[in-house]
Parts: sequence; structure tokens; C-alpha cells
Amino acid sequence: MIYTVTFNPSLDYIVSVEDFRLGLTNRTSSELILPGGKGLNVSMVLGNLGIDNTAFGFVAGFTGAEIARRVEEMGVKTDFITLEEGISRINLKLQSIDGTEINGCGPRIGEEAVEQLMEKLEILGEGDVLVLAGSIPGSMPDDIYRKIMERLAGRGVMIAVDATRELLLNVLEYHPFLVKPNNHELGEIFNVELKTREETVPYARKLREMGAANVLVSMAGEGAVLATEDGKIYKAPAPEGKLVNGVGAGDSMVAGFLAGWMEQKNYRHAFHMGIAAGSASAFSELLATKEEIADIYRRVSG
Repeated sequence: MIYTVTFNPSLDYIVSVEDFRLGLTNRTSSELILPGGKGLNVSMVLGNLGIDNTAFGFVAGFTGAEIARRVEEMGVKTDFITLEEGISRINLKLQSIDGTEINGCGPRIGEEAVEQLMEKLEILGEGDVLVLAGSIPGSMPDDIYRKIMERLAGRGVMIAVDATRELLLNVLEYHPFLVKPNNHELGEIFNVELKTREETVPYARKLREMGAANVLVSMAGEGAVLATEDGKIYKAPAPEGKLVNGVGAGDSMVAGFLAGWMEQKNYRHAFHMGIAAGSASAFSELLATKEEIADIYRRVSG
């Protein structure tokens, strides 16, 4: 079974505004409300691919209830912890203005709630997959991912981590099955600028040497790089297509990779599935469907 954790899920209010002007009243030309959060995106794409999974996380208030309702409506099982105070965040995404976003901060998550999550994770064991993805609220310790991995150590759980800097670096000693930085995040770790797949390869290898089993680097229009635990490197350009909505593309890549790996235990297939899923979401207003992923998979090279 695959499980995902989203500490700070959201309702994403995605709008387009023609001729946006500061200081004036602007009206939307299109709008969409979707459940958001990196782990939830992974869960929803896995669900679209027909793969059973359970979404863990924290929700609060009327927005939290709506997040849960919408996710379950999409066929994803949820096991959320409902917080007594605050409301789950709303993220405003201005689709027509170069991906500009205003993200909410979310509710406070106390120690008791964190322990409730830890208790839920006790069901995980050999062969299960856990996805830890995204930022965490300021009320939580920045080593929470590390504490989860420490607690699950030795149980045979494969863990995928999609996080930045300290959240990611803190877990490497526990040898996560997969980490997925983008090229900018990977560059920040090593204080370099990475623009091409060739430039990215040695730093993906370095992250492997630091403890990650497999390193998948998303690079938007440049494609992707995968450094695997058996020492191989896979590189592929991005499939051709029109960028419609970049929100959730990286999360879709994680979902596609895991789906591909579970299906064939083959890294090339998993890599191509990851690229296909990430691209399919980027080329659509909504997260990728099974049919869209299959169509793009046939066009992936590398």
C-alpha cells in the first residue's frame, strides 16, 4: 500500500485575470478550486492511475472539511487528523501572471496532533511506500521528516521525500528510496546553478553518495535526470506540449515514478512514467489522467 503525508493541505483557488493591474479591482476570466498540497497531489494522480493509496494529513475548519470532501470525491482514501483550532489554508494562484502565488500559512499543529500521526504510521511495514512531500507549518519542528523515518527504520518501508534543503538533508542518513528535488533546489544544496541535464548529473550522484537510494531531478522544460541505486544515470528531454498549469507537475512525477516502479520494478520504466505523469499534468488544467499519461509515455525518450 502507498501512503502519503501532507502536513499543510490547502484549497487552491486558481484564477486567470486578463490585464491584471495593481491597486485596481480586477475580475477573473476563469477560476477553479482544487484540493492542494504535494502529498495530496501524489495521492490523486496515483488514484487516477488506479493505484489504491491512503492520504494522511491535518485539516481544520470549514476549508479542511472541503479538502477532505473533494479528495474523497476523487476516489482517494483519507485518514486525516482534524485539528480543533484554525482553518486549513487557501492558496491563491494567479495562473495568467507567470505562476504568481499567494499561499496561506495554515493552522497550528501541536505535539499531541503530531503524535496522533505517528500512531497512524505504526501500521506501515514491509513493502509499504510512504511519501513525505512539501513544506511544514512553522509550528512544527523542521526535523519532523527525520523523526518519522527514524521511527519507521528497519521495517522495510520504502520512503519517498519531496522537500527542500534541511527537510531533505535531514533524512539522507536513513537512506530514503527516492528523493525528488528540482534542479533549482538541488543547486541550492550545493550552491551552484544547474541549467542543463549534463550539469545536473554529478550533483544527483552526490546526493546519492550522501544517502539517497535514488535521486530524481525534475527540470521543467529541460526534462529530467535520474541517478539510481545501481549506479546508472537516465536523462530525458521534456516531451513537447503546451504548458497550461505547472501546479502539481513535480508531485505527478513522483506519483508516476512510484506507479512505474510498483508495476515493473524497472528504473527506466519508472523514470519514463514519472516524466509522462509530470508532463501530462503540466499540459492540463487538472492533474494527469491515466489516458493522458499513457499518451505522453509513448513519446518519452532517454
